Amino acid sequence: MLTLIIGNKLYSSWSMRPWLVLKAFGIPFEEVIIPLRQPDSRTRVLKYSPSGKVPALVDGDLSVWESMSIIEYVADQHRERAIWPADRAARAHARSMSNEMHSGFQALRQGCPMDAGTRYTTPAIDDAMKTNIDRIEALWAEARTKYGSGGPYLYGTFSAADAMYAPIAFRFDGYSIPVSAQSRAYMDAILTHPDVVAWRAAALKEPWTIPDYAAGHTAIETFR
Repeated sequence: MLTLIIGNKLYSSWSMRPWLVLKAFGIPFEEVIIPLRQPDSRTRVLKYSPSGKVPALVDGDLSVWESMSIIEYVADQHRERAIWPADRAARAHARSMSNEMHSGFQALRQGCPMDAGTRYTTPAIDDAMKTNIDRIEALWAEARTKYGSGGPYLYGTFSAADAMYAPIAFRFDGYSIPVSAQSRAYMDAILTHPDVVAWRAAALKEPWTIPDYAAGHTAIETFR
């Protein structure tokens, strides 16, 4: 049995990504939640992950850390499941945009920290954040236009790329970011995916909160 070590579902966007892949593709696993920003958080995480950060996947004596590495490990172990698109060109595109997500969009991440339990007013969008938003929308549009005819997700059916961008849908929706109609339709598909709904439902039941997590933002709706 695989074990996935994650942070609070309210806040941990990186934990959400491999969790969604495991859930969406029916791969059994146990989860261990280690609340973030607690005095013993890093010490507890270090038992599973040499980076001291979540998420981490434990498979017997093996520990795999970093969201993309976990997803690739699971995809390699379960090649019978379409975790990445089957078409070679679509698969290359999906991996490229997923790695761009993994390494980029710092302005958006810092300016709109993920909070699955609250909706905020639209923040001031500076040039760096606007560049991030425009690039994400362009990536979504390209994937949907070229490869998405088979369903409502980036490559038609749900894939690892959708898991990588699901937290962005939370951010765009949660911070009332203006987006195109095409982006909104994709976001609606992601936010109503059964496993995304399950993640949020579990997040709203968590007893742990970080009061200053979205300091400087004005809440307009709380789901908890």
